[in-house]
Amino acid sequence: MTRELDPQVDASTETTPLTGGDQASSSRGIKSRLYVSHFLSTWNFRGFEFGAVLFLASIFPGTLLPMSIYALVRAGTSIAFASQIGQYIDHGNRLKVVRASIIWQRIAVVFSCAGFWVLLTQKTKLPVWAIYMLFGVNVALGCVERLCSTMNTVSVERDWVIVIANDDESVLYTLNSQMRRIDLFCKLMSPLVVAMVHTFSPQIAILATLGVNGVSMVVEYGLIARVYRVIPALASRPEWITYGSSDEEQRSSFVQRFVGQLRLIGENINIYKQQDAFLASVSLSMLYLTVLSFGGQMVTYLLDSGYTSAVVGLARVVSSFCEMSATWIAPWLMGKIGPIRSGMWFLSFQMICLGTAVIAFWRFQEPLWAASALVLGTAFSRIGLWGFDLSAQVIIQEGVEAEYRGSFSTTESALQNLCELLAYVSTIVFFEPSDFKYPAIISIAAVYSSGLLYAKFVHMKRGHLLHYPKCLSREKFHHQRL
Repeated sequence: MTRELDPQVDASTETTPLTGGDQASSSRGIKSRLYVSHFLSTWNFRGFEFGAVLFLASIFPGTLLPMSIYALVRAGTSIAFASQIGQYIDHGNRLKVVRASIIWQRIAVVFSCAGFWVLLTQKTKLPVWAIYMLFGVNVALGCVERLCSTMNTVSVERDWVIVIANDDESVLYTLNSQMRRIDLFCKLMSPLVVAMVHTFSPQIAILATLGVNGVSMVVEYGLIARVYRVIPALASRPEWITYGSSDEEQRSSFVQRFVGQLRLIGENINIYKQQDAFLASVSLSMLYLTVLSFGGQMVTYLLDSGYTSAVVGLARVVSSFCEMSATWIAPWLMGKIGPIRSGMWFLSFQMICLGTAVIAFWRFQEPLWAASALVLGTAFSRIGLWGFDLSAQVIIQEGVEAEYRGSFSTTESALQNLCELLAYVSTIVFFEPSDFKYPAIISIAAVYSSGLLYAKFVHMKRGHLLHYPKCLSREKFHHQRL
């Protein structure tokens, strides 16, 4: 399959692999550019994701309906277009894929912020139809932003990182851990900065979000393009049979194209199921069916239970520190016992923390005490969650064939979005704060189901679940009986 080079990237400039022994300083430079580009991408995504909720709350006070519609449509779009994104990632020039994700994501945010600003400042002067129209446009732009964010994340974290590591497990662990630390830092700090500015002035928060996204676009693309130029392997693609896109198919009817898309989705699902990391991926995806995450649903419950915004913010900080600690614990543990066993340890730890928290949550009659039990268990469970996430990520990176990374990861992303949608549905059905215990039970059931699936995966890979000490080994026990 011939590769069309990006006009700005010439193959002759691609000369320096990351893992060359005499290129330590160059390797550090490559990593730094990758990290800074990823930081800008994640900072902008997290800031806009949280900012959009605040902006909608300011525009439509006293109701959760617009925000719910916005979130549900965005998640649904990610599911609907997962196959197309995966196909584009698998077949496209890597730099062009990332460039498209950066440019279109930033353009969507800029125009979306402009729409939010008009709605916020001119709402009283606009007719009802214009308000609905602008809201609909913003929902559509939000969907574009979400799709491009998924494309960027899958491309960089699930494809570029593997190629850059060049089959060196220690480099792969380091890259994964640092990328996850960046994710967690941005997840904590970017929404916090947006919230602080929004408290001062919603209009300034909207304009600041617009400006930061517009300015960072050039820097972000420039850095990732530099990485592409010095890693020759990023310019190559494995040879494989592509999904059909012939001239005849392009001229086919809408129904035929629709059937073709359904066939593509089916092919991607089959690819997903056939990979060695399938069960580990499904297990990870099921953890997204949760309200125990300091997200909007749990925060709303905590505020209703008597928590102040400051205390909720402090709880989120503690939770984020727990998550951050996992990015150091996980690589160390994987180095000692491998990613499969470390995944079992981390997931078991999460199950114990959340199981204990939910039992205490049901036992306490006082809402504040019940909420506090949930806060403590959820915060500490994040160590297990993110440790398992890192372990599963390594398993997936090593267990998925190179030519199917994009298709696999976007199918996985669609499954995660589906689980996230189900979590939203649980709080739509049980919308009263006093009924929060039922979504909590659904969440813990999903976590324990995830544990069962992963246990099956571990047993398939290792032949057993528990690693017996030598003094308790089955062989020795059998020998003593004889």
